[in-house]
Amino acid sequence: MKSAAVLFYLVVALVKSAAQDVITPTNHLELFNGTNFDGFTFCMRNDADPMQTWSVTNGVIHCNGSAVGYFRTKQSYSNYVVTVEWRFVKMAPKKDNTGVLVHMQLPDKVWPPCIQNQGKSGRQGDLFVMSGVECKEHLALGKDANTPVAFTGPSAENPIGEWNTNVTTCFGKTVAANINRKLLNVIHECTVSAGFIGIQSEGADFEIRKIYLDPLVYRQVDEFNGIGNSDILDAKLRAEERAKRELH
Repeated sequence: MKSAAVLFYLVVALVKSAAQDVITPTNHLELFNGTNFDGFTFCMRNDADPMQTWSVTNGVIHCNGSAVGYFRTKQSYSNYVVTVEWRFVKMAPKKDNTGVLVHMQLPDKVWPPCIQNQGKSGRQGDLFVMSGVECKEHLALGKDANTPVAFTGPSAENPIGEWNTNVTTCFGKTVAANINRKLLNVIHECTVSAGFIGIQSEGADFEIRKIYLDPLVYRQVDEFNGIGNSDILDAKLRAEERAKRELH
């Protein structure tokens, strides 16, 4: 009985400690240092060796998609804009899938409770609520977790081999997906609002040259590109301006 009580209080203490460790960025922060995976940890299905799937060469992360899993930040974040600059190296049937994971919860498993900004070819901008996480829009669909809140309209992706900019804005219980400077999707009343940030390996052969955070710059928006009511962001615009400068 005593050992059970000790275990209970230890779990409570660990949860409280993790909750206190959440950071809200106040400055631009490069998550990928261009050299190695410092600051990240891995979780791969069937305990596969992550170094057989992930590598860093010439300042670029390469994922060959050979094993399913993810790498994620060791630090937990809330209220931020995360930008991933990536491209598909090549494409094959059922080898076209990845994603940006936000608000990831412990314990590590494939897949943890989180929200995914879809990275699958042709569907970047769909938003998945995973492993028990919910949002207003997904509940309204009345579907299971394998059904995303899909963006409408044409894809904003560049052709295979060209770089794409995947931006995920996390503000409180709202998450927005922006692909190549086009806002495609917003979900509200999410049941998670902080957590780790990760990248999926789910079959695709792709490269990443940048992963970085920007702080939110708030402004009240009644209607944002016709998608709905939300309290989003000028940080997205600032991240886009940085991307434009780097292109020139």
